[in-house]
Amino acid sequence: MFKYYKHDQFGTTIVAALLISILVAAGIFSIYGWHPLAVLAISILIVCIFLFHSLRVEINQGIIKCQFGIGLIKKVFELEEIVDVQAVSNKWYYGWGIRLTPHGWLYNVSGLQAVEITLASGKKYRIGTDEPDRLAAAIRDNSIRK
Repeated sequence: MFKYYKHDQFGTTIVAALLISILVAAGIFSIYGWHPLAVLAISILIVCIFLFHSLRVEINQGIIKCQFGIGLIKKVFELEEIVDVQAVSNKWYYGWGIRLTPHGWLYNVSGLQAVEITLASGKKYRIGTDEPDRLAAAIRDNSIRK
């Protein structure tokens, strides 16, 4: 039986890092003078906050959709392609955002917990979450081939 799942995680780590970067850049530029490149740099950091301030994971209609921030950046997985799922912990140096790790692509906004999915093709992906057991169970209930 299909089970609907939806969870939003606020990107505390990413937002804090970007805000600190904006403040440091603004401080440096206020001391040494403003330049068009300074305005561009701060503007890019502000755009990054909107793009990566949260991660929504939704399971619905045969897919898992991972959507960052305002929704311009997303990744979709077909549930029927998933052959394995498990809750995992990431190393701190894997970072946040969209990263290639030794365990495949990682989609994460905060924290070290994730769910690793393995596709029928053998490719692995990690979806960051602050509720890994619940997400893994929802994926397992909806996708794993019996």
